Amino acid sequence: MRDVDSAILLEAAAFGARPGLSMLPQPVTADQSWLRAVALGGQGRYARARAELARAEALARQLLPAPRAVSQSLILSTRASFLRQLGWHRKASAFDGAALAALADSAADGVAACDALTGLAADALGVGRLPLATRLLDRCGEELEQASLGWRQRIRLHWVRAEVALASGCAHAGLDHALAAAEFAAMAPSLRHRIKSQLLVAGAYCAVGEQHSAREQALAVAAACDEHDLLPLRWAAAMLLDGLAAATVSPGERDTPRTAPHYEMSITQRGGIFRQ
Repeated sequence: MRDVDSAILLEAAAFGARPGLSMLPQPVTADQSWLRAVALGGQGRYARARAELARAEALARQLLPAPRAVSQSLILSTRASFLRQLGWHRKASAFDGAALAALADSAADGVAACDALTGLAADALGVGRLPLATRLLDRCGEELEQASLGWRQRIRLHWVRAEVALASGCAHAGLDHALAAAEFAAMAPSLRHRIKSQLLVAGAYCAVGEQHSAREQALAVAAACDEHDLLPLRWAAAMLLDGLAAATVSPGERDTPRTAPHYEMSITQRGGIFRQ
């Protein structure tokens, strides 16, 4: 397969219309290796994704200083995201902090900086430091205003703003940000980002008391995840659906079987290590 064809397929798997692509081509550059790791992580293949990030790091060492710093920052942010998805927010913050520091001695890269800042904000949220998360998101918003950045940074910013609002008890503000993320995602090439945005909308609908809408959205997410092998998002959708089912069970009824543990076990089998 030609290098250009490999690059196109890897981009489609990581940030395009084919997130469930099973036969991912072998990368030849640090950027391609990073894309492959992102795609594998989206499928919940954490062991393979971590190995691919190690390959990306090795390839990045061959680059000139400025490209190397940007590649290293993106790799570190991705390592952090894998940890965060499995509950390791404190460990993730060390990698996100290193991702931001990697850019200090090079020309500022808004994409990598925003990845690190939104990652740090999500890490802070995960340990209950909501004011810090808000400050970091504000810094990311300033980056977006100063640079002409793309769809991914805007979607991620709204994702974390929605999560901070929901954690702060501001359910309607959380829904507004979730819907804004979904609106940006609808115009973006990434199917995975559209599905995750829809999942966040489902969670926000649940928070504002619109249980029927939440269930409809979550079921649609579950179906899309099954179709495209997006196991981490499928697990998250299952947790939401389990919670919705439990909330509607009458006191005299038997407990509805939970499905999330099945997907959690599948993630473990693919190399994911959950924080208990």
